Amino acid sequence: MAFGRVGCPTASPADRRGARTLTTRRIVPAVLIAVTGTPGTGKTSACEVLARRGYTVIDLDEVARRDGFVTGRDAVRQTDEVDIEALRDGLNVPAKIAFLRSHFAHRMNVNVAIVLRCRPSVLRQRLEARGWGPEKVRENVEAEAIDVILQEAVTNLPFVYEVDTTDLTPEATADAILAVLQGKTKGHEPGSVDWTSEVLSWY
Repeated sequence: MAFGRVGCPTASPADRRGARTLTTRRIVPAVLIAVTGTPGTGKTSACEVLARRGYTVIDLDEVARRDGFVTGRDAVRQTDEVDIEALRDGLNVPAKIAFLRSHFAHRMNVNVAIVLRCRPSVLRQRLEARGWGPEKVRENVEAEAIDVILQEAVTNLPFVYEVDTTDLTPEATADAILAVLQGKTKGHEPGSVDWTSEVLSWY
């Protein structure tokens, strides 16, 4: 399956003259794109850019809280426990093309998943800057190091791509996501991001 320009803005005449304005002509059939990844890899900031560019972005964490799909609270991890299956079945998407944002977005009924990645040492700095405790930071850094979310996505979805955000701005990350959806997938295939050398340096 080729995504081509599905979900990407269509340039207006003004765009072709160099203006920055983009239109958002949506294309059928419906396409749902998961923007997923370990906490701290840049999902929120990249999706904020996509939203500013006119794309429909759905924050699954917000939907879960708003619509009653949160079933409890993990006191150790300090995270909401979400009924993924109920959310998946009850999710209402008000657009023919939408980006679903969350670390569990790849578990929804999506057409493609974009897994954002970040070098573990940089991810640690980002999470510590949030004020997260050592155990929570360690758990997420280790999950990133051993590709937990990537493996989940590849196991359940036919189309999965990676974007290394370590040195990217939110704007550049959004550009990379859109480029993948336009078919520029070289260097973004599953396994293209490898933290093995960094992990080995821990020992």
